[in-house]
Amino acid sequence: MRPRAASVLALLALALMAGLPASASARSHSKKPRITFVRCWPMVVCTSDPHTVAPGGRLRFRGRNLKRHGMHVVFSRARTHKSSGGVRARLTSKLRVRKGDGFVATVPATARSGRIRIVGPHGARSNVVGPIHIHKRTTPRPLKGSGTAFDGNGMWIWYVSKSSDGTTAGISAQAAQYGVTTVFVKSSDGTSWWNQFSPALVSALKAAGLHVCAWQFVYGRDPAGEASLGARAAQTGADCLVIDAEGQYEGLYSQAQTYINDLRSLVGPDYPIGLASFPYVDYHPSLPYSVFLGPNGAQYNAPQVYWKAIGTSVDTALAHTYLWNSVYGRQIFPLGQLYDNPSSADVQRFRALSAGYGAPGVSWWSWQSASNAGWAAIAPPQPTPVVPPPVGYPLLKSGSKGDVVVWAQEHLISAGQPISATGTFDSATVNATTSFQTANGLPVTGQVDAATWPALLRLAPAPVSWTSKRASAAARSGSRRNGPRSAFLHAKRYEIPRTPPGP
Repeated sequence: MRPRAASVLALLALALMAGLPASASARSHSKKPRITFVRCWPMVVCTSDPHTVAPGGRLRFRGRNLKRHGMHVVFSRARTHKSSGGVRARLTSKLRVRKGDGFVATVPATARSGRIRIVGPHGARSNVVGPIHIHKRTTPRPLKGSGTAFDGNGMWIWYVSKSSDGTTAGISAQAAQYGVTTVFVKSSDGTSWWNQFSPALVSALKAAGLHVCAWQFVYGRDPAGEASLGARAAQTGADCLVIDAEGQYEGLYSQAQTYINDLRSLVGPDYPIGLASFPYVDYHPSLPYSVFLGPNGAQYNAPQVYWKAIGTSVDTALAHTYLWNSVYGRQIFPLGQLYDNPSSADVQRFRALSAGYGAPGVSWWSWQSASNAGWAAIAPPQPTPVVPPPVGYPLLKSGSKGDVVVWAQEHLISAGQPISATGTFDSATVNATTSFQTANGLPVTGQVDAATWPALLRLAPAPVSWTSKRASAAARSGSRRNGPRSAFLHAKRYEIPRTPPGP
């Protein structure tokens, strides 16, 4: 008997012994699942290592013969009970199909690091992959306050006249009822001063125990004039000033630097200043975050994390925001959404998750657009902080473009690398990164990755002058773009699809 014929007969015999039709056994054998790809999912809530995931997190799979139903991912867990004899018990999680995500499985809460596989409905087992590193989330970061009016629970006021009948007594009473400690009141728009931000308003609200901050919407058409109005708000008694710089400032590096330099010369180096801009830095490659949040700039960052308007969950919006904003090294005070009636559960989740990220304060847009349910959701007590996934680092590599590349290049220049801050990760930047990695004993990848960012950020960014004669001439001519090459890139998308009233 030929060997092949003998093996076929043996397979048929086993199938008959198991009580299965021979054809079913053959099909089961020929259609074993096979894993060709696995990683933490979604990427925005994962670390830079695709094979590291938190308990309760998700893994995404690609492969062959994967099915919607009847398949499980097998994990392992360590048993400490004496009867287990130290044997690792098996845990399983259903392999599901989620719209837009493909095949995903949730990591069991008690799973431990190790190799994993998929088991089919008839016991067909896939290849083993891994190891998958499963790390428990650490305890919430301590809420280290800034000692400024940004700490605590803040509410933004666009029009005083539309907030609690426009009276300081009404505003003060409502703030006390719902635990609001700071009000952010609009003080100017471009070069137009808003008379609502008056000494009388500021003194009355402060007398009621509130912190009072000013916010100004800036355009970059007259940066020196805008800076003077920011200083006027400080002189009027504002405890802090927030710069609301959005799409109008994309590509205007010279104007941003002029504004920041003039503002600091008027209010001093220690006056608390925050930036309230788009939360998804990677969507806005030409916005000069590195100027507004750079040396001499704003010490605090209040990104507009309007999750409902963005069209995503609180968790995804905050994870994306922290991933791209954290590299600028400024304390983050997330600005949340109360307009358009977000659910109370989402508002509570935003508070708890922001605290888990370590934010000692949050604020809300806005007083006049908040519903009664929204007000109730921000009231004390503070919900228990929710520990988020670890904040990773954005990966920059050959071909990357944008202000984060400018930021990385400024740090490479500070390390002595002979490059320019162009906002484009070109061959010179690859070589500079490789040289920096070699000099610092880092894995040599030519990419600014999770191992390289911390070493770079230990250095101060090199000062770059964007106010050259050529750039200044462009700035004076109107709103023409200037600065690094990336200043001429357009936004990839405006994550907040329609502009809410104000920031």
